[in-house]
Amino acid sequence: MSDPRYDALKLENQLCFPLYACARTVIKQYKPFLDELDLTYTQYITMMVLWEQTSLTAKELGDILFLDSGTLTPLLKKLESKGLLTRRRAVLDERSLIVTVTEAGMALRERAVTVPERMAACSTLSPADGAELSRILRSMLGREPR
Repeated sequence: MSDPRYDALKLENQLCFPLYACARTVIKQYKPFLDELDLTYTQYITMMVLWEQTSLTAKELGDILFLDSGTLTPLLKKLESKGLLTRRRAVLDERSLIVTVTEAGMALRERAVTVPERMAACSTLSPADGAELSRILRSMLGREPR
């Protein structure tokens, strides 16, 4: 007989596990589309922010993407080496790093424009369920859509 004190330790009772497994599965589904763009998933979401905002501080970018500087710095260096963005120190505060999308980075947006539609075709969720799931997850993160 199972001891009910340990029920909370069962994998099936963890919210974190299906979130983790779904995240891994979704990112895996992105891979063939992002390979065509020569981007990893993290590089892709970084570029998505830059396509929308064109220029912001590394701190602002890290906050939006939930990435710490240890993850963000090599990511930005790699995207800079691909010619997709530039990094420069702010004039008024040298501690602040300004990240700006380049023309080549903006041009990549044209090639990426079909990725969301292609990903939607991979989903088993209805558009309404997808919107609701997104709302719930953003709520868990403490953020509403902008």
